Amino acid sequence: MTSVEERPLSAGHSGYQRIRADIIFGVLTPSGRLKLDAMKEDYGVSISTLREILNRLTSEGFVVAEGQRGFEVAPISIQNLRELAGLRILLEHHAMAESLRAGDVEWEGRVVSAHHKLAATERTVLKEGDDPELRKRYDGEFHQALISSCGSRELMQTHAVVFDKYFRYALRYRGAETINQHKALLDCALKRDIKGAKTVLTEHINGCVAHALASWNED
Repeated sequence: MTSVEERPLSAGHSGYQRIRADIIFGVLTPSGRLKLDAMKEDYGVSISTLREILNRLTSEGFVVAEGQRGFEVAPISIQNLRELAGLRILLEHHAMAESLRAGDVEWEGRVVSAHHKLAATERTVLKEGDDPELRKRYDGEFHQALISSCGSRELMQTHAVVFDKYFRYALRYRGAETINQHKALLDCALKRDIKGAKTVLTEHINGCVAHALASWNED
């Protein structure tokens, strides 16, 4: 019998994941109209399934429903970036503090393992060029590992959505500064240094905001 993990994704779930990823990585342009007929062909799902997917993405903030006009990709803006950064700091500070207090040896193992994969990915990026999808995967896994003993599944799920919306603004890699901050977060976590971890995380997120704004000005 095929296990749950081995079952193929349904067309609807696969379409949802693909459309969501294409929004995060800019394949679907911010504020761009989402034309159902074209998307039906591109993503291999029916119009009714597309509407379900886009309504779900609207509830998550990745898509905007325009009444009778249909759907658009959620816009990006400096104000939205700052709001997401502030929300991420608020959520992650609390979740990380709870996780560092409660974390056991299993949690330490998750954090160390997640950082090992992230660090390897970041070294590859520096040598061979960026792969935003791979970088996001391991960056997200590391930050989720840090908060994985916070005791609240709802908090972790909310953080994951905010992280994904925030990553729309983090497509250009910052390089060595990010690597050093991730290592500092690991060190603080293993020492249960909550104050230090919060300080590093704030610097990390604010640095990403500044980098995104600088990249915007260059464009």
